[in-house]
Amino acid sequence: MGSHSTGDGGIPTRDAQEHGLQRIMTAGGKYGTRNHTVKSLRDQKGKRVLVETLPFSAEEAVAAAQAGIDTMKVRFDPANPNNAIAIRAAAPNTFMAFSVPLLAAANESEAVRIAYDAMVIGADAIMCQWSPRFVCAAAEAGVPVQGHAGLVPRKSTWTGGLKAVGKTLAEAIWVYEEIRALEAAGAYAVEVEVIPDELLRAISERTTLLTASIGAGSGGDIQFLFAEDILGNNPPPYPRHSKQYRKLYEMKDRMQAERVAGFREFIDDVQRGRFPGPEHIVQAPDDLIDQFLESIDTK
Repeated sequence: MGSHSTGDGGIPTRDAQEHGLQRIMTAGGKYGTRNHTVKSLRDQKGKRVLVETLPFSAEEAVAAAQAGIDTMKVRFDPANPNNAIAIRAAAPNTFMAFSVPLLAAANESEAVRIAYDAMVIGADAIMCQWSPRFVCAAAEAGVPVQGHAGLVPRKSTWTGGLKAVGKTLAEAIWVYEEIRALEAAGAYAVEVEVIPDELLRAISERTTLLTASIGAGSGGDIQFLFAEDILGNNPPPYPRHSKQYRKLYEMKDRMQAERVAGFREFIDDVQRGRFPGPEHIVQAPDDLIDQFLESIDTK
């Protein structure tokens, strides 16, 4: 590896430090550069709050990276990884944890296999809603794992539905024990969803895990919000914990209205004989058509 070799983002590795990037080799065996590593993230615990988002498209990933987002989560479908691959390529220098499906793994071996599949295509870590047993298997296999505690939407039937968790002493202790179990299993971080602000603050001070807050207040190490909420991709109603910094859905509605109007004008022009006009057609040279007709009609 020469000093002028480049990483996944095309940045010469000798310039990585100048760009505030760290040289890495992915689990898939590719050299690259990242804004963060697991170690550098953990080194910042308690020192500053990091910012994280989950983009749904390559365009959103590029925008988030250009804005200076610290980390991203990326939804990873083992059966169709193309979107995750595209997002990884769009923001090659940003630390990404690929979010793996809850039901994709039925045992520890499958959990390791799925984790490896994510790492091969460029994940820096995985995020999962798996049990500590599955987390332990992936972590022992060398994969950095982020767990999920508090309100886990796909497991919400156990906590009473899609609502806050941890508002009673029993629930608060249960959330803490879930996080401690993930810590014991070898996770490096945990996404904590919709628990009281003060509870996350207390827990975060008592765990070595990086705590990523979504709807859990400002007491975590990472503040996480979906890109679709930040950008206002969809109209109300919105989750209470979200904030819309733009209203892209209004722009999309205007664009759709413009699409409809354009198609209507096209239809009207064709029906009224206004399209195609002289400027849209090719004129035949003089006498070409007469010669053409005479040629074919005499055969």
